[in-house]
Amino acid sequence: MKKVFFLLLSLILIRSHSVSAQDSLLQKKQFRIAVFAPLYLDSAFDGNNNYRYEDAFPKFINPGLEFYEGIQMALDSLDSIGIPVEVFVYDTRSATQNLATQLIDAVGHHVELLIAHITGQELFQFARIAKENAIPLIDVNLPNDGGITGNPYFVILNSTLRTHCEEIYKYLQKYHSTDQMIVFRRKGKMEDMIQSYFDEYAKTTLSVPLRLKYIDLPADFKTNTLTNYLDSNRKTVCIAASLDTAFRTSLTRKLATLSESYHPLVIGMPTWDNIDFTDPALKGLEIVYSTPFYNSRTDKFSTAIVEKFNREKYANPSDMVVRGYETMWKFANLLVKYQSDIASNIANKEFNLIRSFDIQPVLNKTSLTLDYFENRKLYFVKWADGLVKEVN
Repeated sequence: MKKVFFLLLSLILIRSHSVSAQDSLLQKKQFRIAVFAPLYLDSAFDGNNNYRYEDAFPKFINPGLEFYEGIQMALDSLDSIGIPVEVFVYDTRSATQNLATQLIDAVGHHVELLIAHITGQELFQFARIAKENAIPLIDVNLPNDGGITGNPYFVILNSTLRTHCEEIYKYLQKYHSTDQMIVFRRKGKMEDMIQSYFDEYAKTTLSVPLRLKYIDLPADFKTNTLTNYLDSNRKTVCIAASLDTAFRTSLTRKLATLSESYHPLVIGMPTWDNIDFTDPALKGLEIVYSTPFYNSRTDKFSTAIVEKFNREKYANPSDMVVRGYETMWKFANLLVKYQSDIASNIANKEFNLIRSFDIQPVLNKTSLTLDYFENRKLYFVKWADGLVKEVN
């Protein structure tokens, strides 16, 4: 009940802040930042500002709200050290103001930085506005470029699938080059794309290319099908080259039943950071996957966030809270330090707080011009019998 109350209070504060911030031209500050998030304020409140859900709190509101709460905590920290920023908060699920109008409004307020929780359908609008107005756009969640090219103002924090595949390949070269490697996949366009990323990197690597054996599994594959490719006398690295959740579940559970006899190591995809590792059907299986957002929550900043969240909201913060905090902290500080030259310094490694972002330019292979910037820092995380730890 207390958690619902504090989440409701947060929504009310955002609702009032969203209006006052967008009308606060008289409170002119030096550095202006626009934050876009799916807050669903019009869904949460009726026309008379009455909360619609009583004691219940709908899960679809959580990601945007938690992202905003991290942003707000970072602003409190920035304020405590005298960083002068003015933030304009936009609800991308507003029923009264569409995204195009919101972006025009942000430009009209002369914002110098856009921080956004984006969907694939929204990406083009954000990227176009950023490029046309020379305003850096920080995409905090969407792990693809949406076909955007030639945009030096677009920054992807959640690394793309190509980057994950290239870094997985490097990881295998470094730690498992002498092991047997089987790439299990199902037939599909996404699976073909993953294979093409592996194959393309194999052609350019300066190290010895891996000997990957690709196996297409039928939808109803059996456990004994897998044993045909495992060796009880040596480690077999099983790469699950599919983003399909049903395939992942079936493959890992079947491999888990073979773990005692064959000891397979499973290399997962970037979507595996939300897997339920408490599933008893996975007992005995070793799984390694890549993520740009690993957080052991043992550093002083994460600990402080957890303690503050526990104390004030009677809840544990999700990763989206941490992501909101570190994103606002890093890029607000970069904006204040480099001011009008922030676009030229967007890849600077200063002000990394919790995770070590490694923002690098992505060049167009045809024209050799800059397409966008992307965070290429990935953490490899190993899970085995309930224990999770970083392995690189």
